[in-house]
Amino acid sequence: MATAYQQSTVGPAVEMSQAGAETLLKTVIGHIVHECRLRGHAVSETLAAFMVSAVVLDPRNGFNVDRTLTKDDVQKLEELCLDKLTEKCSPSLDTIKMQVCFDMNYTTKCEFLEDIHQSEESKLSPLCREITDNRVKSRKELDGLYQKITTYILQRSAMGSPTDTNTMEEATAVLQSVFPQAELGNFRVALKRDQEQQLKELTMIVTGIRLFNKANKRGEEEVDIHELMPAVLQEALPVTSKSIANELCVTQTLVFKYTVVLEKLTSSDVQLGHSDMPVILLKQALYNARQHEVFLKMLLADANSCAKHVETLLSDVSSQMKMLKETVQSKTAVPAATVFVSCFMLSKLWFELRDEGEFLYMLNKIMLRLQPFSASQARIFSEAYLESLLEDSEVKTDEQRMLESSDNCVDPASLKTQEWLFPETTVNFEEMPLQYNGFCGYTLVTRDGLLLPGNPYIGALKHKEKLYVFTSKEAAMKFALSPDSFVAEVAEKAKYSPELIQLLKLHQQFSCISPYSDGLPVKPGIKCECGTQTEIHPVEKNIVKSYEWNEWELRRKALKLANLQTRVTVSVQTDLSHMRRENVTQTWLPKNAACQSKRDGASQVPKPQTFVAGLRGQRGAHVVKANLTRSVDD
Repeated sequence: MATAYQQSTVGPAVEMSQAGAETLLKTVIGHIVHECRLRGHAVSETLAAFMVSAVVLDPRNGFNVDRTLTKDDVQKLEELCLDKLTEKCSPSLDTIKMQVCFDMNYTTKCEFLEDIHQSEESKLSPLCREITDNRVKSRKELDGLYQKITTYILQRSAMGSPTDTNTMEEATAVLQSVFPQAELGNFRVALKRDQEQQLKELTMIVTGIRLFNKANKRGEEEVDIHELMPAVLQEALPVTSKSIANELCVTQTLVFKYTVVLEKLTSSDVQLGHSDMPVILLKQALYNARQHEVFLKMLLADANSCAKHVETLLSDVSSQMKMLKETVQSKTAVPAATVFVSCFMLSKLWFELRDEGEFLYMLNKIMLRLQPFSASQARIFSEAYLESLLEDSEVKTDEQRMLESSDNCVDPASLKTQEWLFPETTVNFEEMPLQYNGFCGYTLVTRDGLLLPGNPYIGALKHKEKLYVFTSKEAAMKFALSPDSFVAEVAEKAKYSPELIQLLKLHQQFSCISPYSDGLPVKPGIKCECGTQTEIHPVEKNIVKSYEWNEWELRRKALKLANLQTRVTVSVQTDLSHMRRENVTQTWLPKNAACQSKRDGASQVPKPQTFVAGLRGQRGAHVVKANLTRSVDD
C-alpha cells in the first residue's frame, strides 16, 4: 500500500504544493475508506477526513503540521486511522460518528423546507412540462390533458393518490366547477409561465374546496379539525416530541450517573488504588452521553416550537373554515371570487401544516439515527456495574447543582480587571452564546477532563468578547486570574479527545479540523483586524478624456490614423447649392389689446298683487276683486 504514495510524497525538507496536498489527502481518505470496507466497516469520507485530522493533531502520535508528510508518515497515519475507525466498543468513536451523522442530516427549518420544496418541484416538473408543452389535436387528447391537470393537482397537494378512483373522481368534479374543460383553449394559448402559475393557483383552490367539502360531509355535525391535518402530520405530531423527551430523559439519567462516578474518581482525596476502574472509558462515555443530550435538546426545542406553530395553524384553519361556511350558507348565490380567496387561504394553511409534519418527521428520523451511537457505553457499563460504582453517592441533576451554587456569586469589585455579566442585569443574556457550550473550563482542566455545566448566576466572565461560566465562585476567580492559560489547556485536552472539539464548540481554536472540513490539518495563518482612513480627494480632479484603457481600441485608432495618411480631402459643389445664401426675416409679435362692451343693468318694479273677496261662502255669491299693487312712486 505504501508504494502508491511514492510519487505523491516528498521529504520533509521540500514543501508540498496545495494541489499536491489535496491529491495526497484524497488518496489517503480513499484508501482508508476502502480498507475499512474490506474489514466490514462502513465509513464515510467525511468521517475518514475528520479522523485523519484528529490523528495528526494528537500529540501522542508525533505528527507535525508544519512539516510535509513522508511516505512513512502516511503509512503510519493510515494505520492509526484504521485502528481507531475499526475499534470495537469505543464510546469516543461512537461520539465522533454521532457528530458526523447529526451534521450530515440536521438542518434548520428554513433550509429543510426549501430543500423539500425544490425536491417537490423537480418531481413535478416532468408532468408540468407535459401539460405546458402539449400539442393536442383530437378530443381524446384533450380529455387526456384535462386528466393530467387533475393528476398534477393531486400530486402537488398530496391529498390522496391519483391511482385511487374515488379520489380522482372527486378531484375532477371539483376542478370542473372551478376550471371547466371548455377553458382549455384559453389555457393552451397562454404563455408557459402563465400556465405554470395557473396550475399552482388551481391546485390551491381545488385543495381548499376539497378540504371544505371534507369538513362538511356530515352535514350539521361538527368535524374535529385534527381530522383535516395532513397524514404525515397526524403520524408525527403525537409521537415526535414525546419520543425525543423520553430519549432525553434516559440519556440525562446516564449523564448524571457518569458525572457522580467521575467526581469520585477525579477528586483529590480519593486514592488511585482502584486501577481496575476504567476512568478513560468512563470519561468517553460521559462525553458520548453529553453530546447525545445536546443533540436531543436541539431536536426537542425544534419539535416543541413546531407543535406550538401547528396549534396556531389549526386555530387559523378552524376560523377560516367557519368563515367560509357562514359565507356559503348565508347567501343563495355567492361570488366566485369571494369563495376562491377563502379556499386559497385555507389551502395555504393546509400546506403549512404539511410542511410542519415533514419537519417533525425529519426530527424523529434523526433521533432514531442517533440511537445506535450510544449503544457502546451500555455494553461496556451495565446498569448493575454503574450502581456498584455509585455505592451510596447521591445522584444530582444539573438543576440541583445550579441551585446549590447560585447563592455564592462573584463580586465584580474583587477583580476589577475583568468584566462580569449577570442574567439579572444583562439584557437578552439567555440569547448570548456561552463558551465551551456552557460547560466549566476550569473544572475540565483541573479535574482531568470532567464535564460539569457552568452556572450563569454565579457570574459570566467576559474575556476577549467571549463568555465563560463556572461551577463555583472559586473556579471563576481562579480562571479569571489567567484565562488565556486555561483556554490553551482546554484546547490541549481537546487534542487528546477529538470529540470535545464539536461538543465544546472549539472550531475557532481548531479551524483546521471540524466535521465539515475535508482537509489535512494546516497551521492557520495569523490574522488581525486593521483599518485605514484616507482623504476623500487627495488629488485634484484631472480626467484625461483621450485616455483609453482598451488595447484593441488603441490599435483601432492607430490604424485609422495610418489610413488617413493615404487619403485626400475633396469638396464638390453641385447645381443645387450654387449661389445660395442665408436669409433672415424679422417679424413683429402681436400686441395685447382690449375692448369694452355694454354693461348690464337692472331695475326693480312693484310686484303685482290682487285680492279676491267672497270666494268662501255660498255658491253664486258676489265676488269683489281689489288691486293691491303698490304704485311706482311709493
